[in-house]
Amino acid sequence: MVMTAKRVRKTKEELGKERRKMTDVWSSAKIVITILSWLLFLVALIMSYYAVPEKDYGVLRYYDIEIRQFWLTPLTGYLYIMIWLSALGSYFALMIDKYRSRRRIDNPHFNLWFLLSINLFWLVYILLKAQ
Repeated sequence: MVMTAKRVRKTKEELGKERRKMTDVWSSAKIVITILSWLLFLVALIMSYYAVPEKDYGVLRYYDIEIRQFWLTPLTGYLYIMIWLSALGSYFALMIDKYRSRRRIDNPHFNLWFLLSINLFWLVYILLKAQ
């Protein structure tokens, strides 16, 4: 007789009874902070379009159109602040989630990790390029 080992994924009902009745203040705060962080990120994307130097296309050189070769300092400052606020918001949402949800089946929130990593890489890029 050959015995085969089967891995059976347990459902939520088998892992334990769901005792959560409604969302609490911390869960609502986490949702609000997450949405605000993503909105700040989107506004920073739009602002970065106007703050970065312009591309040097051949058509522009042909018609002698002046091209800005430097970062706009006021917009770069605001961009830097918005990216920091977005990164801090995603970090705080992750910390709220870490101390609020202790179950193995809870959502790992990969979107917040993605937002935090993109914000940090973007901050390093701005520090290196916008000098």
